[in-house]
Amino acid sequence: MAVGVFDLFSIGLGPSSSHTVGPMRAAALFAEELKSAGVLEGVASLRVDLYGSLAATGHGHGTMTAILLGLEGYHPELIQPDEVEARLASIAETGILQLAGAGAEKGVPLPYGVADMVLRPLTVLPRHTNGMTFTVFDAAGSEVRKATFFSVGGGFIVREGEEDAAQQELEESKDELPMPFRTAAELLKHCQNTSLSISEVMMVNEEESRSAGEIREGLLHIYSVMEACVETSLKREGLLPGGLKVRRRAPDWHERLLKEDKDRDPKYWQEWVNLIALAVNEENASGGRVVTAPTNGAAGIIPAVLYYALHFAPGMDQATQEDRDDVVVKFLLTAGAVGVLYKEQASISGAEVGCQGEVGSASSMAAAGLAEVMGGTPAQVENAAEIAMEHNLGLTCDPIGGLVQVPCIERNAIAAAKAINAAKMALWGDGSHRVSLDEVIVTMRETGKDMSSKYKETAMGGLAVNVVAC
Repeated sequence: MAVGVFDLFSIGLGPSSSHTVGPMRAAALFAEELKSAGVLEGVASLRVDLYGSLAATGHGHGTMTAILLGLEGYHPELIQPDEVEARLASIAETGILQLAGAGAEKGVPLPYGVADMVLRPLTVLPRHTNGMTFTVFDAAGSEVRKATFFSVGGGFIVREGEEDAAQQELEESKDELPMPFRTAAELLKHCQNTSLSISEVMMVNEEESRSAGEIREGLLHIYSVMEACVETSLKREGLLPGGLKVRRRAPDWHERLLKEDKDRDPKYWQEWVNLIALAVNEENASGGRVVTAPTNGAAGIIPAVLYYALHFAPGMDQATQEDRDDVVVKFLLTAGAVGVLYKEQASISGAEVGCQGEVGSASSMAAAGLAEVMGGTPAQVENAAEIAMEHNLGLTCDPIGGLVQVPCIERNAIAAAKAINAAKMALWGDGSHRVSLDEVIVTMRETGKDMSSKYKETAMGGLAVNVVAC
């Protein structure tokens, strides 16, 4: 299937889409295949090999525990945080993993845990730095089944050996869309030929797989999960897990804002935007329920900018609930269209191109969404997306201790403000500009290729080595 808005905005668990959500999906798929192939009962032992970035920063990103849950048959979009805690506590206490045994299903008990995984941080498989291999054996030690997957960013996974077939299927599914696009130039051409906005073009394509009502309902549900994430985060105080002793700031900031800004004075817009971004990413850092937007590490930017659109954009003080819902749908469709461009032409994986692929892409998507709901033309929307990414080029991915906390949490707030500024700058222009969005996306991709691996989620450079973790 062609990449759509519900691929880019999917519900999962923190702290990382590439290191938590993707590995859990891969492990769950492997477990399901064992069951469907009828070989599950013959499994006597299990081996998991993690390569490259997954091995180097997996402990801080919750990769190993996510894989354990996936092997039990749990999926990131369905499992609840309390289930996570219960199952991980059980595995830690008993030392037993219930292979493919999620819920009421009968699994195969295996003595296996985090300590049994094989970590190969210096071995990078050819396809992607986020590689993982699952192997199961029978009682005689013979291999029963083996599969290698790559977590390529945003929770997306690719199986080794099926890359070409998957790409061909993707291309064929795109060709079947009413208005397929791979580049911003193609997207703008559709807008020009049909007089449709970017969100409307995206809606037409989404309607190939869902009804308009289902799309609207699905996007509003996505936003409700974003809101719930903020609400949950604002109730949780104390330190974030992981040893860095990073204190949650969102609850205190919220209390202060409620005192200082009871009537939502526009002069406080940035404080509110900062709050939403921090709240989402603090919840993500604690392994809470978040929406990939388009990744977990960048999950706070789009909710924060959408909050600005709903509370501080001109005319919103008089908006009805239906008007507000329209803004949410239009914003997410537009952001999704821009997200497709990054998936098609570059990457949204910090382990592949640095944080410019995560926070940069999210800032660009958010800028486009805001420009559209504030009345921008397709050319102005494209310009907003370009401005935001242009000023995130070269952003490294170097989280301290492999935890999605420093600099990730504050980085979301900064990038959200960049997105708002980019949209405002674009709306003050007529849409014409010197650097196209396509050119800046290609530049981001090439910058990522040239970037030293030390700065691509390997914990080998930048803040990760220059700041004492504990």
